[in-house]
Amino acid sequence: MVEALARYNRATRDTLQQEPGDRGTDTADQELDTVNAARETAELAEIDAALERLYRRPEQYGRCERSGKPIPFERLDLVPWARTCD
Repeated sequence: MVEALARYNRATRDTLQQEPGDRGTDTADQELDTVNAARETAELAEIDAALERLYRRPEQYGRCERSGKPIPFERLDLVPWARTCD
């Protein structure tokens, strides 16, 4: 317990001794990390959904969900989990 309190005190002291600009940079970095993690999580969910669609309805892979037309190969090459033509 004493050791944990000492670590907490050191971390708090180090934080307080930072320059305001450093704290702002750290905060911006943390926010960017959070945004990137959310984006990556959403992208992984799209990939999982695409794999599920491919497994359940392989004949529909590469077809636009809106128009039913084939999704251009160039788009599928870049975004294999694409659901639409655009």
